[in-house]
Amino acid sequence: MRIEAYNQIAQIYSTQKTNAAKPTDKVRPTAKDEVHLSSFGKDIQVAKQAVAEASDIREDKVAEMKAKYANGNVSVDTGDFASVLLEKYKQASL
Repeated sequence: MRIEAYNQIAQIYSTQKTNAAKPTDKVRPTAKDEVHLSSFGKDIQVAKQAVAEASDIREDKVAEMKAKYANGNVSVDTGDFASVLLEKYKQASL
């Protein structure tokens, strides 16, 4: 076993140590973060706001149905009513 070769290898590795990081001056940001919305994005915002402000109840349809009911002009197909009712029941039970 050659000790001299081991010493030479140890010397090579000991001379290539990394230096510690040196502190630097404070970094000053040169660029600012900015957000740019396209016209399509602005249109979507306006549409979302309009939907949020809209009523869940359509007053015109309610008034129309009330008038039909008051005049006795309401005719309900029992087959259609039953199928819709069963469909709602199936969805609720899942």
